[in-house]
Amino acid sequence: MITVGIDEVGRGCWAGPLVAGAVVLAEPIAGLKDSKKLSKKQREALTILIKEQALAIGLGWVEAALIDEIGVTAAVKLAMERALEQITIEYDDVIIDGHLNFLPENPKTRAVIKADDTEPSVSAASIVAKVARDNYMADIITKDYPDYGFEQHVGYGTALHIERLKLHGVSDLHRRSYKPIKALLQ
Repeated sequence: MITVGIDEVGRGCWAGPLVAGAVVLAEPIAGLKDSKKLSKKQREALTILIKEQALAIGLGWVEAALIDEIGVTAAVKLAMERALEQITIEYDDVIIDGHLNFLPENPKTRAVIKADDTEPSVSAASIVAKVARDNYMADIITKDYPDYGFEQHVGYGTALHIERLKLHGVSDLHRRSYKPIKALLQ
């Protein structure tokens, strides 16, 4: 059976895109688990292996302004649709991490709680999405927004991020519909 694993990263971030990964593995790769349970170094090493060994990989991106416009739930759905569209091989099954099937119109999809830790293809999707998003925030966004410390917090609501927001204000990269950012705009 050919399974597509899907997971998203960045849902809770205050800034930057939300990214969904979709991965089809030929066979499990040793060391795969939920990206949050791995170090940055482990995620990056596994991403190289996943890219070498996967049958297919897709990444779906939704920028902050669109998240504000359509809401985070619709943004997760859109990111997953965009990631799945990049899977061009035939597949039998799609497993989405979590309790909610964001793609119910596709009869092959199902949601599995903690799939990012138990289903190798979902773990792989979690890892490649996290590495892609973190690298984008650290390598690309930091150049355009050097005062915000994105290379350290990648958009999450850390003490450093709060400090930088108070110093420099809200940027166009921030999700203005999120409560902490809304509060700073008032």
